[in-house]
Amino acid sequence: MAYLIGTDIGTSGTKTIVMNEKGKLISSDLVEYDVLTPKPLWAEQWPMVWMEAVRESIRNAVKKSGCGPEEVTGICISGLYGGSGIPLDEEMRPVRPCLIWMDRRASEEEAWVCSEIGKETIQDITHNGTDPYHGYTKILWIKNHEPENWEKIRLFLPPNAYAIYQLTGEVAIDYSSAGNIGGIFDAKRRCWSEELMGRMGIPLSMMPQRIVQSSEIVGTLTEQAGAELGLREGIPVCAGGVDCVVATLGLGVFSAGKYAATIGTSMSAAFVHDRPINGKGLIEMPYVLDALHLTYSFGGAATSGALIKWFRDQLAGLEKEAEQKGGMNAYAALDKEAEQVPAGSNGLILLPYFMGERSPLWNTHARGVLFGLSLNHTKAHVYRAFLEAVAYSLRQTIECAGDDVGDTILLSGGVAKSPLWKQIFADVLGKKIVCPTQDVEANLGDVILAGLGTGTITAEEAQTWQSFHEPVCPQPEAQRAYDQYYALYQSVYKSLLGDFERLTGIEAALRR
Repeated sequence: MAYLIGTDIGTSGTKTIVMNEKGKLISSDLVEYDVLTPKPLWAEQWPMVWMEAVRESIRNAVKKSGCGPEEVTGICISGLYGGSGIPLDEEMRPVRPCLIWMDRRASEEEAWVCSEIGKETIQDITHNGTDPYHGYTKILWIKNHEPENWEKIRLFLPPNAYAIYQLTGEVAIDYSSAGNIGGIFDAKRRCWSEELMGRMGIPLSMMPQRIVQSSEIVGTLTEQAGAELGLREGIPVCAGGVDCVVATLGLGVFSAGKYAATIGTSMSAAFVHDRPINGKGLIEMPYVLDALHLTYSFGGAATSGALIKWFRDQLAGLEKEAEQKGGMNAYAALDKEAEQVPAGSNGLILLPYFMGERSPLWNTHARGVLFGLSLNHTKAHVYRAFLEAVAYSLRQTIECAGDDVGDTILLSGGVAKSPLWKQIFADVLGKKIVCPTQDVEANLGDVILAGLGTGTITAEEAQTWQSFHEPVCPQPEAQRAYDQYYALYQSVYKSLLGDFERLTGIEAALRR
């Protein structure tokens, strides 16, 4: 029997799974860690933390699986969007922590790009925008604010590529990771834009020159890496990609024309297509299959699952305490209460912008707002409004993808555990919701890429690996109510645009 390993480096933890060549999950292991937030809107991580977690999770998963090292035919590694990428010196040592996707410090750099190069030029060449979310603005921040570090940097690598280098000694970047950096990748030609890099003063040599398909074998495990992982030297390691894109493959998206969303700490909602779409405000990068022809366009809400966790931790102490004493899961208890509340939470609307907002709004100033409160509202109303807000956010993203989105949305993450939340999504979107039975999307995508790259499996075989629950269909009456509330949700946001900016200005002035 042949076995494949899929490892996903996430924002809060690294998870590894071992599957056999028939698509059966054999074992898994998760190693958790934290994000460094030294200042407001800053978010950094040291790559050594990721590497320790990669080694530990692979070693533990292999040990749990009971498979022999000689039976493992391939490994693939995906990773969080690493923002700037890991800045490395000539000895391939990290110069400073990586500025990850949630870091928002590069606002001045974004403004400079808009002024000196122009949004239209960036959009035309890269098919992406000019928000501080994008990695190229973070690279410019290091250049402008840390000149002593800038002098030391010789290469930027995304998290998965860095891990692969550590295990194989080979340097490469997959197409999805290259495209997700944003303003320095030519989306049409599928290569680095020498024009834009020159205008920004970023040397071409700072980017990996080997750009590969996500299933391509980058290298093989070194003797040292094999010993550290409990494996043998020479096992092929495939390139992988950005975790949300790999997760879409894990959801069973092997071709154009499908829409999939993953609800984690944040939300990644994407349409895979083979021709240009009207994706204003969306983030675009090559897909992890057939990267030269397929494109992944997604909206990335800054908070989704994080909102629900915040509610549980801050406002549901009784439910959380009851769970700790052996009672019902706190989320399930909150769901049970919210089920009694009608669609629209009796006129209560939440704007879910607790960390500003990424695609498609691109508004650093946006904040959370609870609109319509009255003395008749209860905690159950507020909780349901939180669930509904994430669904409204997804609807806004879907509408940006144009008219080609079908009548079915693939939905994964914590939402799959909540019948109430799945029904809310169906009613708000007016579409069928289909959820996978296994919550291993990015890791499953990694295993598929490892299997394809090593020839262990075929694409036809892989397409049978993911199983799904029965579809959840929209309820016409609730859908009609949500259509009205969704229009109001959009109107409330637009009405507060100026106030959001004023609030940011007041906060900044008081911090001085």
